[in-house]
Amino acid sequence: MAMLSFASYDGTGLAYRVVGSGEPLVCLPGGAGRAVSYLGDLGGLSAHRTLVLLDNRGTGASDVPASADTYRRDRLALDVEALRRHLGLTRLDVLGHSAGSGIAMAYAEHFPHNLSSLVLLTPSLRAIGLTPTEQDRAEHLARHAAQPWHAEAVAALRAWSAGDDSPHNRLAAARLFYGAWTPAAQEHAAAEDAERSTEAQRGFSAEGAFSPDHTRRALADLSIPVLVYAGGADPLSPPHMVRQLAELIPGAEYAEQPDAGHYPWIDDPDFMVERLAEFLV
Repeated sequence: MAMLSFASYDGTGLAYRVVGSGEPLVCLPGGAGRAVSYLGDLGGLSAHRTLVLLDNRGTGASDVPASADTYRRDRLALDVEALRRHLGLTRLDVLGHSAGSGIAMAYAEHFPHNLSSLVLLTPSLRAIGLTPTEQDRAEHLARHAAQPWHAEAVAALRAWSAGDDSPHNRLAAARLFYGAWTPAAQEHAAAEDAERSTEAQRGFSAEGAFSPDHTRRALADLSIPVLVYAGGADPLSPPHMVRQLAELIPGAEYAEQPDAGHYPWIDDPDFMVERLAEFLV
């Protein structure tokens, strides 16, 4: 996997990894503020596309910017545009995961004519003004009720939601974010603390980062292929709310991976890759 870099619009050095073969697919990580390494090669999607995996500014191998204001969700779209120019591409196919979908939606707002297709993978919904409540999450959290760690994990998630995002709470709650708490899921979750930047995370949601009405209008004006992809057991992006996002976008396809959590390429990579590859043909 090659590691490359370029200077963004304000001179900040950004790193990206390239893996696979076929037409480029720019992949935007979430977190917010998590290094792109957690995406891996998206369960083998690299067999179908050349994945261009961007470390957002201040994360992974990318430089910390001179101004913390540039961490804002809407402004991160400018880095995606700088990457397009650097790659010499007329238009981009873009995949955003979780909070990275928020960046992808911002790119669709500001640079719609530079997009050729869009994949919103277990997307964060804040960009369109939706925040899952405990009731929205209840069905999905209950799927793990038989596990001996369930009560501790739910308590950790509530504490995290209330503002205590300590590494202990994050890891304890993470058991709820996968379809099954397998060794692969445990390894993936354990890497999160070392991969995240608290400064980038805070800056992502700074004042002015979200304008849901504007975002909704921009999505309603899209005329490109869009796939909105949910995990059937995902409490962070509950499927019934992800479907509402798909319904905002004319002609958007909605797909749901049964029993998958927030990281469907960890739960069942073959299922996810087959569906995404079919869309990305």
